[in-house]
Amino acid sequence: MKFLLSNDDGYFAPGLAALAAALQPQGEVHVVAPERDRSGASNSLTLDRPLSLKQAASGFHYVNGTPTDCVHLAVTGMLESEPDLVISGINHGANMGDDTLYSGTVAAATEGFLLGIPSIAISLARHGARHFDTAGRVAAELVERIARHPFRGAVLLNVNVPDLPYEEIKGWHVTRLGRRHKAEPVIRSQNPRGEAIYWVGPVGAAQDAAEGTDFWAVSQGYVSITPLQIDLTAYKQLDFLAEWLA
Repeated sequence: MKFLLSNDDGYFAPGLAALAAALQPQGEVHVVAPERDRSGASNSLTLDRPLSLKQAASGFHYVNGTPTDCVHLAVTGMLESEPDLVISGINHGANMGDDTLYSGTVAAATEGFLLGIPSIAISLARHGARHFDTAGRVAAELVERIARHPFRGAVLLNVNVPDLPYEEIKGWHVTRLGRRHKAEPVIRSQNPRGEAIYWVGPVGAAQDAAEGTDFWAVSQGYVSITPLQIDLTAYKQLDFLAEWLA
């Protein structure tokens, strides 16, 4: 198999190195990642300036752009043929519930999906996480399953792995996205010139973490696998809006 790997933590991130090492025995690995941390970049594309593609001593390629830029550039301009699978990660921290809307990790996988390639976003679900080897083994096992039972067309999966030794992982759960409470307010401060500056506040606590959600699965020691879709149409409101406009 041919893999395209990316992330939003930057080409130097330990999670990306762990992912590449875990998949090397499985096939041909290409890495194209941002030149710096682009966490929270979501699905943004860089349209106001050209992008550059460089190669690090590790062999990884890096781009002065977003995670979406990296996958788009690799698939449509760098690689001679399309990869069989796009995998984004291993992210340092969870991407569950509402986080998926902001996540650059999920966005890189989403771009692969939009380009017609089965894609996976994988995250190690704790800040200060240590067990990247566990998430690497989970990624390798997913690839093995895909090799035995290929997907029928493009699929987009969001995978969150508990930060535990592999032996302590209880299994796998197919889940839905949970929900968070609204984010904490921005934090106001001052720069050295006395001008007001603002830091985005912490994310809200889990609001919907019931059994069946990604929050629940990870908290119980299970790998969470959530299938995602891109259609944002609010179908239940179509008739209401048509009547409202009449």
